[in-house]
Amino acid sequence: MNKDNIILIGMPGAGKSTVGVVLAKKLGYAFVDSDLVIQSREGKLLHEIIEEQGIEGFWAVEEETNASIDVHRTVIATGGSAVYGSRAMEHFRQIGTVVYLKLSCEAIADRLGDLNERGVTLREGQTLPDLYAERAPLYEKYADITIDCEELSIREVVEFIHSCIKLTNLQKITVK
Repeated sequence: MNKDNIILIGMPGAGKSTVGVVLAKKLGYAFVDSDLVIQSREGKLLHEIIEEQGIEGFWAVEEETNASIDVHRTVIATGGSAVYGSRAMEHFRQIGTVVYLKLSCEAIADRLGDLNERGVTLREGQTLPDLYAERAPLYEKYADITIDCEELSIREVVEFIHSCIKLTNLQKITVK
């Protein structure tokens, strides 16, 4: 199977879509935002899908959509909850290099506005720090490359990813 894609994972607000577009331009790759693919397939906004099908229903739609993405030479920006779909994440690992854009919970909170409008899947009573603590180990688990984006500009993040993917025999890499 061809592993010529780059898949960006991380919390909502981590910059996956923004970094993805810039990285795709730099590499001459296509760009896919998996949240937009979900919205297009379902004909609804993310928060509408969540309202109608519940969080678990949304996750099922997200996993099915992500597991069916079949592209080459593409940067894929995933939704923050993509890591809940193990089948989809294994698919992503088969078709590309998974890059975790890591930010602190505080930085994420500063970047995010209305969590519901962003389509962030919070369970009843769950806070952003709870969600962060739940997801961070999953991001670490699936990442081939982890980049701590705390003090970095978009351009610097793109340069780090570009440098990392040039390496052969890719091992787990953390850039701080």
